Amino acid sequence: MSMAIHEEDKIDCHNHIFDPARFAYRDDTVYRPSGQEIGTASQFLRVMDAHGVRHALLVGPTSGYRTDNRCMLDAIVQGAGRFKGIAVVDNDIGRSELQALKAAGVVGVAFNPAMEGASVFNDAGALLDMLADFDMFAQIQVVGDQLVALLPMIKRTRMRVLIDHCGRPEVEHGLNQPGFQALLRLADGGRVTVKLSGWQKFSKQDHPYEDAQPYVRELLRAFGPDACVWGSDWPFLRATSRLDYGPLLELFAHIVPDAGERRRVWWDTPRRVFGLGR
Repeated sequence: MSMAIHEEDKIDCHNHIFDPARFAYRDDTVYRPSGQEIGTASQFLRVMDAHGVRHALLVGPTSGYRTDNRCMLDAIVQGAGRFKGIAVVDNDIGRSELQALKAAGVVGVAFNPAMEGASVFNDAGALLDMLADFDMFAQIQVVGDQLVALLPMIKRTRMRVLIDHCGRPEVEHGLNQPGFQALLRLADGGRVTVKLSGWQKFSKQDHPYEDAQPYVRELLRAFGPDACVWGSDWPFLRATSRLDYGPLLELFAHIVPDAGERRRVWWDTPRRVFGLGR
């Protein structure tokens, strides 16, 4: 990585911690990360230090742990102020339990229609209201055109919204596909933040994911750098080809060549919206 980029302050807003030696996976998990997919808090802190990443937003994974947030909460403690978290919870979580998660450094709750279908929002009304009350995020990972059906629900609720992985468009269907256009329509409301992350999840190509780049540029144009954040998706679960942290940073710097705009996405925006580094 070039020295200039290395010296820029950065916050990684999508990554996972896996430490099965200390926190065993749930018996009913759909996927058990192993080998190179395992990434402990201490390992991730070394990666961050090597690349000038000062803070990170940890995401509770569907794989391995799902609603068992102990590994992520332990990592937040280990990070000593460098981490906040997105938890995975049951929709019937109690108010005091959600409040305790917030006190422990959790800034939102993950919903994953991309893996589990739109039914993840069944009976979630009370939870979404509590997220609004506590000024927390509903982090939503959709794929294809799923967002079209979810748009009315998002518009009638009050909570802050965090859209994962550029909305995971289907690159072969172009910028006008209904799901991506639905995402662009959320740019005007002022409570939606988009993660410019996970390009490898929706690209049909290897690095530098040229077929994904138009979607990244269009989201940056529509939402602006004050409503966009960046994430690596480390430690790269189910990657179909080699991924490394440094090249992902270099690629983002190529997509966003203006240093001032890059600073807003890499530092100012996540610091403001997630309260990192305060």
